[in-house]
Amino acid sequence: MQKQTRKQITLYSDGSSLGNPGPGGYGGILEFRGNRKEYFGGEKETTNNRMELRGVIEGLKLLKEPCEVKVVSDSSYVVKAINEWLENWVKKDFKKVKNVDLWKAYLEAAAPHQVHGIWVRGHNGHPENERCDELARNEAERIKASL
Repeated sequence: MQKQTRKQITLYSDGSSLGNPGPGGYGGILEFRGNRKEYFGGEKETTNNRMELRGVIEGLKLLKEPCEVKVVSDSSYVVKAINEWLENWVKKDFKKVKNVDLWKAYLEAAAPHQVHGIWVRGHNGHPENERCDELARNEAERIKASL
């Protein structure tokens, strides 16, 4: 029998907070063979890093089967953690690590998948990154206006 290959998904994500902490939002795009799904959300009191990470988590949770996922983000915090730091954080039981609740949620959401982070420069004309930034900022502004 031939081993079935996983679907290759690109997950674009961005986060925003108005104040750090303050009202925040995240936005993302899942892309598979030219098909795109946008998603977004936010919180009343959060930080930029938390929203950057929530954007990735919520995108992974939308996947219905194990996939190979390229996470494209302008957050070096998220990309470096995924590619380099997370393994040691787990070994050290997250000692001295911020946002432990979200990193544990990330590990759970990422478990069925093969995930690799790719960093892109923010606000640099990358169309998907710009769209994710717009979704995140719009959600942060909407939450701020409702307070």
